[in-house]
This record gives sequence, C-alpha cells and structure tokens, in this order.
Amino acid sequence: MSDLGTLSYYLGIEVRQGKEALTLSQSTYASKLLERSGMAECKLCVTPMEEQLKLTKASTAARVDAILYRSIVGSLRYLVYTKPDIAFTVGYVSRFMEDPREDHWAAVKQLLHYVKGTVDQGIVFPKTGRSGL
Repeated sequence: MSDLGTLSYYLGIEVRQGKEALTLSQSTYASKLLERSGMAECKLCVTPMEEQLKLTKASTAARVDAILYRSIVGSLRYLVYTKPDIAFTVGYVSRFMEDPREDHWAAVKQLLHYVKGTVDQGIVFPKTGRSGL
C-alpha cells in the first residue's frame, strides 16, 4: 500500500485541512447541480424556503417533469451532508416526488437560488485540542 498524501477529495466532498480547522464542502458538486438544473446564472437568495410556505400533495397546479424533479431533489439530498442548513427544505420538497407540481418545483427553485448564494460554504471543524469542538 502506498501513501497518497493528505485527503483532499472523497466521494464528491472536498476536504481542506488547515492549521486551525478542517473544512468539508461540496462546492464543485453544487455548481454542477446548478448547471444541470439550468440555474447556474440565477440570482442569489438568502433563505432556502419562503416563510410559512404551505405545499400539499393535493395541489391543482400543472404537473412538471417528474424525472427532472426527482433527479434534482435527490442531488439536493446528497448536498445535505455538507449543508445541513438545507436539510429541512430538502426533506419538505422530497414529500412530493410522486407527483410534483409547479408549486413544488417553485420551492425547489427557491432552494437552488439559496444554494447558488452559499455554494462555497461547508462544515468547519476547528482544531481546538482535547477540549472538543
């Protein structure tokens, strides 16, 4: 077995090791997700979901492409590993994968706008010694 050096990339997760902290992020994955969804040039947003948004499975809005919806939401589920701030919204829009509608897709697009604004953020584990995180 040979030494491959310090870990820098693993299963789509970028690992940056510094003197003060270890950072996990998925900025490349998030950028590719935005490109695939056609949202690479979208405006930034500061919240992952509209406040008090109420979605329902009994929506009467027009149907959207279920395969695209499932693909994007599935990719967002993987992005949650390094972006726990989107976990609630991703779980919420995941409820409508069976029969996605326009209002459900609008919520996913809002989330993608938020991802665009936070593409370089991730989880930071400070190196503080034995006292914990």
